[in-house]
Amino acid sequence: MQEAELIQKAFDMLSFSYSPYSNFKVGAALLSKDGRIFGGCNIENSAYGPSNCAERTAIFNAVSQGIKDFTAICIVGGHKGEVKDYCPPCGVCRQVMREFCKPDFKIILAKSLTDFKTYTLQELLPESFSL
Repeated sequence: MQEAELIQKAFDMLSFSYSPYSNFKVGAALLSKDGRIFGGCNIENSAYGPSNCAERTAIFNAVSQGIKDFTAICIVGGHKGEVKDYCPPCGVCRQVMREFCKPDFKIILAKSLTDFKTYTLQELLPESFSL
């Protein structure tokens, strides 16, 4: 897997975050089975409900281009884009991942290019359901 490239892309995506309400910027980079990387960032809305997480933005970006087979995602985030801790996916994002990803799909949570943890979707969403 291209971990370093995936982590760097997630950090790069922080600059595109639209988060004027929470000031919590999140970036994500999704790796497709064919080796392409799709970026995503969180996009907030004053009504909160229509906001979208970085992970879902990356997945929807790829799916809107006809790609539905994925191997890994990296997620980074922090207040004003300053990453000090790991940024795990919310429950909605975990379920969206399960819609398009197998239980062995890798989720990388990074604080830096060298400080990261890797989980499987099965570990973060046990007993999940999908088609």
